[in-house]
Amino acid sequence: MDRIAAVERALRSAAPHLLLDVVTAALREQYDVRSVELRLADYGVTTLQVVGEAPVAEPVPIHDSPQGRAFGSQEPFVEPRQGDGPVTVHLPVSVRGDRMGVLTVITADDRTRADLLEMQGICEALGHEILIAERDTDLYLLARRATRLTLAAEMQWQLLPGRSVTRPEFSLGAHLEPAYAIFGDNFDWSVSAHHLTLTVTNGMGKGMEAALLTNLVVNALRNARRAGLDLPGQASLADQAVYAQYRGALHASVLLLRFDLATGEVEAVDAGSPRMWRLRGRSVESVAFDAQLPLGMFEETVYLAEHLHVEPGDRLLVSSDGVYESASAAGERYGERALARSLSAHRFLPSAQVPLAVLRDLKDYRGPAPLDDDALVVCLDWFGRQPPAGDTPV
Repeated sequence: MDRIAAVERALRSAAPHLLLDVVTAALREQYDVRSVELRLADYGVTTLQVVGEAPVAEPVPIHDSPQGRAFGSQEPFVEPRQGDGPVTVHLPVSVRGDRMGVLTVITADDRTRADLLEMQGICEALGHEILIAERDTDLYLLARRATRLTLAAEMQWQLLPGRSVTRPEFSLGAHLEPAYAIFGDNFDWSVSAHHLTLTVTNGMGKGMEAALLTNLVVNALRNARRAGLDLPGQASLADQAVYAQYRGALHASVLLLRFDLATGEVEAVDAGSPRMWRLRGRSVESVAFDAQLPLGMFEETVYLAEHLHVEPGDRLLVSSDGVYESASAAGERYGERALARSLSAHRFLPSAQVPLAVLRDLKDYRGPAPLDDDALVVCLDWFGRQPPAGDTPV
């Protein structure tokens, strides 16, 4: 632990673009590491891209690669050793459940389980510092790009809180497609000691028009939440902000959810098109709310909250209309039956991997036709709050 603390101190004092140099020096000194390579997942979560001022290494696929195995399992993966050759270890880099990438180290000898745990601790420290460093350098953001982002997509990705988050009470993952050309879909979350607030937004329009609208909606909702407004109040303030700007010409659909971490009680405001499904046991069902007006259609719309309860073991999936309205070659909408089949088929995957799996199923369902709208999937696994050790539930 002293060694991890020493690396953490060195990372905090390092220049933002030199974080990998600090980690490399520490690993060479403490574990006789020969080489170190950091790769970050691209925006589409299909490849791992090398981090460097002038990248020369080719991307590696997340699917069916040693690095991808560590990324997917979130556990160190040691490649089989060839005779007396070096040992290659792939270590996941993540922050509070948000999977960022993989650190690959090559050592002369086998490492003990204790060594792997310590190196994993160093990777966690590196992940935290990368998030902070991104305020001051583009190095890590550039490494995530397999191709150029559109300006609208750039704006949307900068709005997002991350791709996944884990707490004792829940695990949450989300993904957007097309990753490099998204327009108006977005998700946001905030976690406090007592609540999780989750919002899923579908902005009207295309291109920059949709991106600007969604930016206004997300920031208005954040402003209202941070001002202490309840869920209907958050929707009302954002509604007024959108109407004041567009006078009803544009609007945004939003599903707002607020989870009580202690009880599993959920408050919901359904202001438009994002929809939710629940997997409980082996049963998948659509969760229907009373539809209310999208944000910004009319002046001073009043919003009302509804309530439901989630139980430990429940899985919730929220999608935009770009998912459930997508049609097969035969004209059947994906949300009618295929989405439920996909959710059930992937019930053993962790929540962080479910959105991308569902979107792959959607691509297969549609056939060769490209997406004609943004597609967003959010997956939440609910564990509930466990009683303190020694307490017996009544």
